[in-house]
Amino acid sequence: MNIFQVLARNIIRKSFHLSVWTIEQFYDIALYEEKTRALNTLPEGSLGKEIANCLIRHQLRLVPGYESHDLKHVLLGFEMTPVHEIRLQAFMLGNGNRTIPSFMIFLFGALLLPDMWSTFYQDFRNGAKAKPISSWSIEDYAHCQISTLREAVFNYAPKSNPMPVSSRITIFGAYTAIILGAAGMLFCLPFLFSSRMEDLIGAGFPFVGGAIIAGAGLIALSNITKPQPIPVKI
Repeated sequence: MNIFQVLARNIIRKSFHLSVWTIEQFYDIALYEEKTRALNTLPEGSLGKEIANCLIRHQLRLVPGYESHDLKHVLLGFEMTPVHEIRLQAFMLGNGNRTIPSFMIFLFGALLLPDMWSTFYQDFRNGAKAKPISSWSIEDYAHCQISTLREAVFNYAPKSNPMPVSSRITIFGAYTAIILGAAGMLFCLPFLFSSRMEDLIGAGFPFVGGAIIAGAGLIALSNITKPQPIPVKI
């Protein structure tokens, strides 16, 4: 790896550590350490046991409020490293978890790791073909055998349900807005650290504009991918 690739991975790692530390300040960590110990008592081969083994091996603990995130890491086989964190987000976006936090995390990592774009794309495609798991929780699946769960996830055969053309156009437009907005923000970012007023003004407005465009794309994509209520006949 070149120096930029090493620096990018260090930035991602430190950012995630800072985020986890911030979250932990608002919770009683002892409760989550107890959860890990309880998972460690489950039978070998169970999802809960594998989660506990992974956390212990990496000297980590469950992230308060994000326990299902650790479930996905272990179930899908993504290591708890900076690169695999972004790969997990790419998989989950393809799997239907198109939320604003998921997009923001993925874009943050993708902009810093252009050498991994082809891998992220493949992860996205794998997620699109897998069984949707965004709603899975440790409480529901900890006792299940991880091999059985993986077979159900990766050997999934969804029912054919063609997406309307209008929805496809909206999704394409949303992705375009996100990519162009993020690219504009990234281009303007170095000029925001300039000491020249004309640079600050010249880059500040386009940066804000890029943020608005990317944010609008995220909101549109989040809305179009929400589950639609099933009409009930009276």
